[in-house]
Amino acid sequence: MLREWRAQRALRAQATGYVKTLFAEPPDEDVRWLAANGTGGDLDHARWELRYARRALGLLTAQRDALDDRTGSAVAAALGRVLARDPAIAPGRLRIAERQLNARLRSYGDALLRREGAGTGWHLGRALLDFAGRKEGSTPDVVAKAGDVLARYLSESNEALREHFGVPRLAEDATANATGY
Repeated sequence: MLREWRAQRALRAQATGYVKTLFAEPPDEDVRWLAANGTGGDLDHARWELRYARRALGLLTAQRDALDDRTGSAVAAALGRVLARDPAIAPGRLRIAERQLNARLRSYGDALLRREGAGTGWHLGRALLDFAGRKEGSTPDVVAKAGDVLARYLSESNEALREHFGVPRLAEDATANATGY
């Protein structure tokens, strides 16, 4: 029982550390770009969208790419705890922020599954621009750039996931079994 308690405590600490990386502020260059190309010049809205994109993509990364099935749940719980204390969320607005994050989770999750057309990056970029308020047609280079920004956030999330939860390793006997020796 003590071993399980320690394992749960360690998982919670790993998830908390990982979630802290998801709360990093988006680079000013990304904020300025999205404001100019998605939010009609609104820097606050651009920063907010990029914050929530990073958090949503980080949770999706934990759910998809973690070594342990419990990781996604642990990250979701840690994200909820940190979100509840986020000073950027006005008092009494936590439920609204949670609904907005959930909408982004669904949309970005769908985009990650879509391969048709111009591919996943295109669908991610389109979703970011839609949330930013850019409903009218965007030029292909703008959608591609938005996709590149989110692809970078995904890559950063994967790197942080490996840093906090470890990298996959095959057991020595697994490689021997795979080669037949």
